Amino acid sequence: MGRIHFGGDYNPEHWPEEVRAEDIRLMQEAGVSMVTAGIFSWALVEPRPGAYDFDWFGRVLDDLHGAGIRVCLATMTASPPPWLTEQHPEVLPQDADGVRRWPGSRQHFCPSSPVYREHAVRLVTELATRYGTHPALESWHIGNEYGCSNPRCYCDVSAADFRRWLHERYGTVEALNTAWATTFWSQRYGTFEEVFPPRTTPTFPNPAQVLDYARFCDDALLQCYLAEKEALRRITPDVPVTTNHMPLHKPVDPYAWAAHEDVQALDFYQDPYDPETHVGAALAFDVTRSAGGGRPWMLMEQAPSAVNWRARNSPKPPGTMRLWSWQAVAQGADAVLYFQWRATPGGAEKFHSAMVPHAGTDTRIFREVRALGRELAAVPQLAGARSRPEVALLADWHSWWALEQGSHPSADLDFAETLRRHYRPFFDAGVECDVVPPDRDLSAYRLVVVPNLYLMSTETGARLTEFVRAGGHLLVSYFTGISDDCDRVHLGGYPAPLREVLGLRVEEFWPLAEGQHLPLTGTLTGSGDLWSEAIDLEGAEEVAAFGAGELAGRPAVTRHAYGDGVAWYAGTRLPVAAMRALVDRVRAGAGVAPVLPGLPAGIQATVREGAEGRFLFLLNHGAGTATVTLPEPMPAVAGDGVDPAAGPVASVDLPARGIVVLRA
Repeated sequence: MGRIHFGGDYNPEHWPEEVRAEDIRLMQEAGVSMVTAGIFSWALVEPRPGAYDFDWFGRVLDDLHGAGIRVCLATMTASPPPWLTEQHPEVLPQDADGVRRWPGSRQHFCPSSPVYREHAVRLVTELATRYGTHPALESWHIGNEYGCSNPRCYCDVSAADFRRWLHERYGTVEALNTAWATTFWSQRYGTFEEVFPPRTTPTFPNPAQVLDYARFCDDALLQCYLAEKEALRRITPDVPVTTNHMPLHKPVDPYAWAAHEDVQALDFYQDPYDPETHVGAALAFDVTRSAGGGRPWMLMEQAPSAVNWRARNSPKPPGTMRLWSWQAVAQGADAVLYFQWRATPGGAEKFHSAMVPHAGTDTRIFREVRALGRELAAVPQLAGARSRPEVALLADWHSWWALEQGSHPSADLDFAETLRRHYRPFFDAGVECDVVPPDRDLSAYRLVVVPNLYLMSTETGARLTEFVRAGGHLLVSYFTGISDDCDRVHLGGYPAPLREVLGLRVEEFWPLAEGQHLPLTGTLTGSGDLWSEAIDLEGAEEVAAFGAGELAGRPAVTRHAYGDGVAWYAGTRLPVAAMRALVDRVRAGAGVAPVLPGLPAGIQATVREGAEGRFLFLLNHGAGTATVTLPEPMPAVAGDGVDPAAGPVASVDLPARGIVVLRA
């Protein structure tokens, strides 16, 4: 995009024209270079079916263009107008008990509804025809936060669409019966017409049916997106398209959607009350960048200060908004935007902070926003630069959908928590990571980490085995490689697809009671909780053993030299210190070094490389000033306590919430 874009979600329909004129002036003052516009404008631009009123919106685009502000133009379809649901109540979604969800908020539509899609595409076609050549148009923003409020619908329209989807997936009902193991509990189907969505049942539903319905619901949302994208491509083939994803949003698989997006966009709202919120942000940022194949991405939404939807909504302390915005840039973002530009006096989000708050421009928030806008405008050389991690964590949404169903050895398994637990040691050590799906090419990585991949095909197992044989290093944790893509258990001992490369067999799972901890013995100290397994060694060596309980003396953590590489396995959940010790040992063997050795606690270090050079970012998430010694003197680009004109520096004193960018 040629620069780090800065701006926010602009909703001019909330205000009279004189306020909109002031908005343009203030945007220029704040260094705004891009806004998203029109996200919830459907009811105003189409007040009656087929009757459009775009005059006011066209004037807004003209004014933005006149001020040199680019527009990521929304398709306006995230919230249907009241006339649509009044005339077509069948578009409203239903939950698993058959209860209809009514209008009055947003996203009140069934994703499978042909009526909704027809009206949405008609609006998008009109929008693209009118503004496809407008000079302010930078990109299209399709929908908004897909699956936020309507991730799954169980109505009869969805049921019919589900049957169609199953017929396309399996071809015959016999193939479906095999995939779903329907001989169990007398569930065998004679025709596709006998199949329903997994509505509320007396007891456990068929797990393969639930898994396929999660896949179908994600695809139904994607089809809404693609229907609009097709209309946009037909009229504006050269304008990029995107949509804004939510972080680690279970209903929507970002890797499946990425192939249909020209740039990845993320909404992330850090919680000032959470001391680890920057770690969660780092993980979400890496997922977003990785889904896009490493390309620069957009932070489409964040809050300038407080949000409105948590039980307790803290403002961001001074300097925090800047720090967390720079964190996105440090991890690959080429755009930093907010929800929203000006705080509204009414509506459900009236207490959500904005770039221009209720108190106006003589406020801490606006002053911080203005300073950041100018700071980002001064570093166009950062745009387009990329990260090049040597570590990949595997994440698979299909496995997540299957893992957390009922009737499993433990109800406490939580994929998102497990992913964070494996990501955290790398973050603390200053080691950058990609987070990729299991079908991604892994040849560029030295180390691959599998926090949990409950579903694993034999093909994925073979690829991981070959990765290690060729010299890669692999770290796998418990309850991985258990079932195939249809949630049918691999027989012959767990984890069947990885037994050869791990050099072990798990005979039996032994989930632990709530609060139970088992001490570890051997070269890894600490304890395990949540989970344990009866591991038999088949070539692997014991690194740590359980020191108590029914599995006392049995292996808990193992290492297996295989081919030219090494595979590690953890059969229990490790605490933070033990997990860090294990990860440090594994990555040292893999030859993976941190961005900077010996980082002080709380300092995040990342690198972006591009046509303009190699840039080192240092961010202080700690509570006090920290001194970072550099391996060699480096010239400063931007940040605290440095002068870009003063020449290279050998060390940096970073204040709390401070940032610095250096040319490495």
